Amino acid sequence: MYRRQILTTVAGLATIGTFPARAATRALPLNIEAARPLPPGSPDVPDPKLVPVAQADRIWNGVTTTSDGQVFVCFPSCDRPGIQVARLLPGSVLRPFPDAQWNALHSPSWTPADGFFQVNAIRIGPDGNLWVIDAGAPGIDRPVVAGAARLFVFDPAKGTLLRTYDLAGGLRADSYIDDIRFNGPNLYATDAGAAGLLVVNIATGRVRRVLDRHPLLTDRKPMRADGRLLRNDAGKLLRVQADQLEVTPDGRYLYVQSCAGPLARIETALLDHESVGSAALATGLVPWLETGTTGGTAIDANGVLYLSDVNHRRILRITPDRHVSVFVADPRLIWSDAMWIDHDHRLWIPATQQNRTHGFQGGTQSVIYPVWLFVAKIDAGPSPLDHA
Repeated sequence: MYRRQILTTVAGLATIGTFPARAATRALPLNIEAARPLPPGSPDVPDPKLVPVAQADRIWNGVTTTSDGQVFVCFPSCDRPGIQVARLLPGSVLRPFPDAQWNALHSPSWTPADGFFQVNAIRIGPDGNLWVIDAGAPGIDRPVVAGAARLFVFDPAKGTLLRTYDLAGGLRADSYIDDIRFNGPNLYATDAGAAGLLVVNIATGRVRRVLDRHPLLTDRKPMRADGRLLRNDAGKLLRVQADQLEVTPDGRYLYVQSCAGPLARIETALLDHESVGSAALATGLVPWLETGTTGGTAIDANGVLYLSDVNHRRILRITPDRHVSVFVADPRLIWSDAMWIDHDHRLWIPATQQNRTHGFQGGTQSVIYPVWLFVAKIDAGPSPLDHA
């Protein structure tokens, strides 16, 4: 019933809520007026393949769906504190997940028993469960908090906590765990604070840190969005280390990059075998494609990558042979972040406006609410390795 309702409303361009697609178009001039001049070639008219499905009055940065149509979103608290994980219901209604207590605002006396600390990503895994990634620090360039960096595994229907993975064994003092991807017995996590990767054995929970401070995981280029350099609250150039990652559908390669690029690639066999030394790992990670500042990625069952180009408000489509084309360009795609592919061949795109928050533009904030969640049809489903 719930899945059927979502599919019906999306097909009718009315979304999970009651607002029509035309509402997004009417709101468009506000966003254009608030935006600074964009780089040449940036879109100026909406693309009809982009369908709005929900809106929120806080910035979300991730979305994930179950095989039976449940939708979950997460909020990185970059504009203001509030709910961190929510079930998204028709009408853009948000229900705290698993409950309000887990999402309570943390105090200076926070302990790991109090619930989430700083959620940065969510995913339905290949086991069908909801995985929640707690970054472990209040922000990039902020010290990691003892006991905060964890992976939580929930039953998405019941909200029951099934398992917790403590990531302390793979952290540095300035770590910020960004996102994860699955590959058989292991999962990989990017550290956007202290450049590196974590390899987690799903069965045992053992955590290994690899590629520590590798140049290809380190933000060596300035970050740009909408044609402007991004700066942190202190006015310094914003630096986000290892960020986006995707595993090829055959499990052979991991793509990974810092937020500013370039995209690199490594054979997963090098990551999975503990006998591989640090020198072999370091030489095994090689540049694969030059990319600019990227908010999020997704990979489909054919190995096609979808990558958000936040400087030009577009989503790029990248084939396994490195052919790059523009999948969609739309002025409403203001900092598209972590994307998701569902079994109905739809790419879910949260347009977050993160580049308009104080932590991205030198301490000032100019977000124009609401923020939007879009979907667009693609020609394949998700990678079979990634989620049920």
